[in-house]
Amino acid sequence: MIYPIVLYGDPVLRKKGENLEKDEIDVKQLAEDMFETMYQANGVGLAAPQIGKSIRMFVVDGDPMEEPETEQFKRVFINPEILEEEGDEWGFDEGCLSIPGVREEVFRTERIRIRYFDENWEEHEETLEGVAARIVQHEYDHIEGVLFTDHLAPLKKRLLKSKLTNISKGKVDAEYRVRVPQAKR
Repeated sequence: MIYPIVLYGDPVLRKKGENLEKDEIDVKQLAEDMFETMYQANGVGLAAPQIGKSIRMFVVDGDPMEEPETEQFKRVFINPEILEEEGDEWGFDEGCLSIPGVREEVFRTERIRIRYFDENWEEHEETLEGVAARIVQHEYDHIEGVLFTDHLAPLKKRLLKSKLTNISKGKVDAEYRVRVPQAKR
């Protein structure tokens, strides 16, 4: 099932996601639906808040990035916890399916250590570097209620204000189904 992508301005994108309990929901089906939604939108990562679910789960598939560390980097992250971030911060042009048409340079650490459960509820702990670490940090931010635009300098944020306002009103050109934030009553 392909979900519509929640656009910037929806409150679900600002909520910290809730941990999942084993057998609470069908995580295998949800992961399959999230991958299908992500591929249809040409993304490399998708967090549950981006489909309107305030839970601590995201999926990634870094193959389209064509970087050595993202080859065969397809994972489901449930209840992840970043244990350590290390190395120098480096800039990379990031975008987000919830903020279509906006790309900006974001600085993140080059290496992370993360613990998570996969779709079979098997626990993993691994160290990721480079673009793989960046993809995970971006998606992890989503389940913490943080967007990549929060990492930008105040001037950059001011310059993007009208674009972000338009996105929140549904004035956006996306090649995938979107869910426009509810109008304030």
